Amino acid sequence: MSVVRSPEETAQILELGEKLRESVLDPMKRAFVGKDEIIDLLGICLVARENLFILGPPGTAKSALVQQLARRMEGKVFDYLLTRFSEPNEIFGPFDIRKLRDGELITNTEGMLPEATFVFLDELLNANSAILNSLLLVLNERIFRRGRETRHLPTLMVVGASNCLPQDEALAALFDRFLLRVRSDNVHQEQLASVLSAGWKLDTSQSDLVAEVTVEDIQRLNSLLSQVDLSGVQPVYVDLVHRLRHVGVAVSDRRAVKLQRILAASALLCGRLVVNRTDMWVLRHIWDREEQQDVLSAIIDDVLREATEEEVATSHPRSQDNDTPDAERLAAELDRISERIETGELPKTDRAYVRDQLGLLAARCQWVRDSQQRTHLETTVNQLLERLGADS
Repeated sequence: MSVVRSPEETAQILELGEKLRESVLDPMKRAFVGKDEIIDLLGICLVARENLFILGPPGTAKSALVQQLARRMEGKVFDYLLTRFSEPNEIFGPFDIRKLRDGELITNTEGMLPEATFVFLDELLNANSAILNSLLLVLNERIFRRGRETRHLPTLMVVGASNCLPQDEALAALFDRFLLRVRSDNVHQEQLASVLSAGWKLDTSQSDLVAEVTVEDIQRLNSLLSQVDLSGVQPVYVDLVHRLRHVGVAVSDRRAVKLQRILAASALLCGRLVVNRTDMWVLRHIWDREEQQDVLSAIIDDVLREATEEEVATSHPRSQDNDTPDAERLAAELDRISERIETGELPKTDRAYVRDQLGLLAARCQWVRDSQQRTHLETTVNQLLERLGADS
C-alpha cells in the first residue's frame, strides 16, 4: 500500500540523503584512504537496499568498511567467512531446542544473519548447495524461509567479497544478485603514509562515534524509492541497455528492472525525486569481467557528456569523476615529504627513495583535473626535487 506524504514530510526525508553523505560517507572517506569509490557505492546500495560485490585481495579493508558503516548508524552486523563446508545453521542459526521439544521447528536467529541490518559474507563464492537457495532468497527478496517458517528480514544491504570472480556456472545466479561490483586493492605507494596515519587514528577513536543517521532514517529513505520519477530518462536508459548488450555486457530484463533502484538511489542521495542522465554513472559498476570496465566507462561517459548544465549542477560527485587523483591527498603527501626534507636528516638511501616517490607523485599530478590545483602540485614537486638536489 502506497503511503501518501505531505510535501513537507517528503522534503524532510530527502534531506536525509544529504545528511547521509555529509555525516557518514564523507567521514568514512577521510578514515579509509583510497576507498572513496567503494564508500560511494556502499551509500548507493544502502539507499537502494541492494547488494554490493567487492573483488580484491585480503587485507584491503573490505570487512572494515562494512563494520564502520554499521557502527556509524548503530546497525547490527553479521560478518561471516564462508567455506565450502558452511552449513545453514552457521548463517541462519540452529533450531530452537525449547521449541523443538514442543514439536515446533523454529530457528533461533539471535546474533545471526536474519537479525542483522548489515551483512558481510567473505569468500562469498565458497557458498555451497546447502545454503545457496536460502542465500538467493535473502539477496533477492529479503526473506528467510526454512520449512514452514518464513520471516521478512530487516537487512538493508548485503556485501559479498572474494579475491576472484566466479568460474563455476552454479554460482552465476549468486553473483547476479549483486547488482554492483567494485575492486578493492592496496593503495598507491604515495598514499601509504596517509593510510597508516588514518588507520591509527581510526583504531584509537572508535568509541567517539555518534550515530547522526540511524537505521530508521535509512528505512525512511528506502520508502521514497517508489516516488522517484524515472520517466524522463527511460528512452536514454533503454538505448543504453541495448548498447551494453551489443558489446557483450549481460543485462537481463530482470537486472535492467532492478538497476532502476540503483539509479533512483543516486537521485535520492543528491536530494532529487527525479532521475536524470548523470545518475547513469553507477552503471560503470555492472561488469561481469574486469576487462569490461573500460568499455562500460566509455559508453557511460558518452551518456554523461550529454547531460545539461542543470543536471550536472545537482549530480552525484562520482558522475564527474573517473579514477582521477585526489588533489587533497596528493597535497597532504607532498607536505609530509616536505617536512622530512626540512629536518635535514635524510640519509642518502632515503634521498633516492624520496626522489623516486616524487617522480611517482609527479606522474599522478598531471591527471588532476583542476588546472590551478594541478599547477600548484607540479610546482611543489619541482621545488622539492630542487631542494633534494641542492642538499645532496
